[in-house]
Formats: sequence, structure tokens, C-alpha cells
Amino acid sequence: MGALMETALEHLLSQISDEHGYHYLTSGVRKTKAGTRAKKLLLSDNYGNQYDIDGVIANASMQPLIIIESKYIHYTKHNRDKGSWICTAHSAVRRRYHSIRSSIAILAGSWSGSSVAMLKSNDINIFHIPFAHIVDLLRAYGIDFDWGEKDRSQAHAAWHAYQQLSEEEHRQIGEDIIEIIKVPLIALIEKILDDTTPREIKKIILEVVSNLGEVKVFEFDSVEGAMEFLENTDLDKVFLTVDSVTLFDPPPFDE
Repeated sequence: MGALMETALEHLLSQISDEHGYHYLTSGVRKTKAGTRAKKLLLSDNYGNQYDIDGVIANASMQPLIIIESKYIHYTKHNRDKGSWICTAHSAVRRRYHSIRSSIAILAGSWSGSSVAMLKSNDINIFHIPFAHIVDLLRAYGIDFDWGEKDRSQAHAAWHAYQQLSEEEHRQIGEDIIEIIKVPLIALIEKILDDTTPREIKKIILEVVSNLGEVKVFEFDSVEGAMEFLENTDLDKVFLTVDSVTLFDPPPFDE
């Protein structure tokens, strides 16, 4: 399902990008003695770590503007690892490529509310395709897609039924999977790519690190607020407080 979804998304995103004079890339190039060949789309952070990104919308100068991931999972137990990877990769890449305006993740399948909240907290725009939508869609093709993790016989039966479908039916399934997110996804991308929108500062984030290694993050709505904080801050009052979270405090949001 993940491959079918990615193929449908690649077609859609390429079309949107072309219509607005941009490029949608899903692979890079590597120079070899024989010339160049396609490879994974690897973007680096400021420390040389490379991340395999699903897709990027870039301008004519090949500067990335939007980074995009699409992930399908059948079992909920996998969503925390995949979600954490997206957060880590996108946050690291955006610190290096200052041209990036937005991150988008298209999530299909069994994603938990806590994982979606984690992604949103990292300023990643989420489009979720519920597992129930995929189950209903495949039922129309005679495929029972709703099996348990240990139910191998039903999984094999579903795979056999899927293999009997034509290439055109496979393509149509991919198109049907993303149908419920197409309109809002296109609207968001067009908004992000709109160069007529005037730039303004949305918020100021200050990360204060003491010589002992303590870290505190502060957010401000204006430059003036941040400057006032920096000019009048007593570092002892910032770090030597009794309101710091303890090991026994519950998380800010329940699972």
C-alpha cells in the first residue's frame, strides 16, 4: 500500500509543481566514472548526517522549499519509530537548508494520536489517511485487509487477491487512497509556494544554555519581547528554579 500511495503522490506532486514553475524531486544524482546515475534523495544536516527524504519541491535554483514524507503502517506499534525519524530528519535538515518553508507528512494506516501530536509539535503539517478508509477501499476489490498481526493465513489470502489485480487496478487503488487528502494538500502547497505573501516574523525562539549544560527554551511573539528578555534576564533566576519538571511528573499529554 505504501508503494501505491507513493506512486500516486509522486504523480500528483509533480503535476502541482510543474503547474507553478517548480520541480518535484524524489531522487538525487551521483557522479561516477561512467557519468551520473540516480540515487536516493539524501539531504544533509549541519554535521554531515544524511537523511533519505521521500520528496522535495524545489525552485529553479534547486533550493528546497517543501520537504515531504509519505508513510504507511499496518500495525500501530511501528508508528512511534517512524514518527520519531520524521521529526529528527526534518528538524535537522531545516536547520541547514534555510530556503525550506514547510514540512509535510502524509500518514496512512494505524497512526496513534500521540505520534501525530509529536509530529505537529515539530511544525510538520499532517495529512492522515485512516486505516479504515484503506480497508473499505480494498474490500471493493475483494481484498480483506483488516487482519491481526499474527493472522498469517488472512494476510496471505489478501496478498494473493491483490496479485490477481491488473496493473491499472493497482494504479487506481493508489489514486483512491490519496483521494480524501488531495484537495487540502493541494491548497496547502499552493499557499506555501505563493511568493506574493509578505514575510513577517511569526515568533522568536530562544534556546538558553548554561555553562553547566542546563537548557531552557523560551518563545516570544515579537522581537521586542525577546530583546527585553535578553537585556533584563537574571541567569540565576532562569536556571535555579523549583518549578523544574521531576522524574515523577506525568507527561504534558496523555497517551
